[in-house]
Amino acid sequence: MKSIKRHEKNYDILSGHSYFIPGPGEIFILTILLLVGALIGNVVGFLFLLCLPDAGQDAMMLVSYPLMFIPPMLYAQSKSMRSSMFDEGVALDSENFGKPGLLGCAGLVIIGTLALSFTMDGVNSLMPPMPEWLETALNSMVEGRVWMNFLCVSIFAPFFEEWLCRGMVLRGLLNCKRKGEDGQRGIRPAFAIILSSLFFGLIHLNPWQALPAFALGCLFGYVYYRTGSLKLTMLMHFTNNTFALIFSNIESFKDVDSFVDAMPLPVYLGIAAICIILLYFIIKAFSRIELQDKTGNCDKVKVPEVM
Repeated sequence: MKSIKRHEKNYDILSGHSYFIPGPGEIFILTILLLVGALIGNVVGFLFLLCLPDAGQDAMMLVSYPLMFIPPMLYAQSKSMRSSMFDEGVALDSENFGKPGLLGCAGLVIIGTLALSFTMDGVNSLMPPMPEWLETALNSMVEGRVWMNFLCVSIFAPFFEEWLCRGMVLRGLLNCKRKGEDGQRGIRPAFAIILSSLFFGLIHLNPWQALPAFALGCLFGYVYYRTGSLKLTMLMHFTNNTFALIFSNIESFKDVDSFVDAMPLPVYLGIAAICIILLYFIIKAFSRIELQDKTGNCDKVKVPEVM
């Protein structure tokens, strides 16, 4: 596995967390801190609306959403700083793209994300109708000022959620120390990807979002395992959220719940079949990227040299 020195990546905001490799217990702490951050964010957002009642719900989200990630990020940074003098780190963002290269991988993940998102839309259509209060709450996230919704849904969400779900949870499960087994690190990659995807689904707090989030999380996790690139998973998350945001603002799609309702069933099934075939070949392409370590292709970060 290729390694990098700390000073070579000190310009990168993500490198501040490289030496924190959370195990299950610390992932639980991160979850609690996320809930604390959500409470703080909601209180601050409510106060923001009290002071500026004309700002709107989208402006409140723009303030409250990033705040919920501040407590877990501060915790991760403090733990990373404490460990950096003694333990080897694992980079949150690496660039092991194999033969396709960065641009090739970027093109593949965009197509794969859209294909899986379209397919999962049909699965979601089989679920019971969403409660009216939840539908209203979710619609409020994509209504209002487009630029604010874009910033929150397409920029903040991919950055913060990928930092947490792939950069912290999946990287931690793949690389954490295992008690009683000398030199052994992490859990089996398939289990790590599934568990991190379950976590990704659960933080959405409702089954209508959790099911597609779990499926997308498995794809995001596999790409992260093969490339170590948080940039790619952020791009995938951006693609999915922006795709949903665009369609929610197209007038002809506002009255339909899914693509199944927007087109004849045979047409949808035909396109979904093509999407599944595309996904097969895209996953196959990533499977050809050589693994430098059984824990995946996240680069190791050396302990800083003492001057």
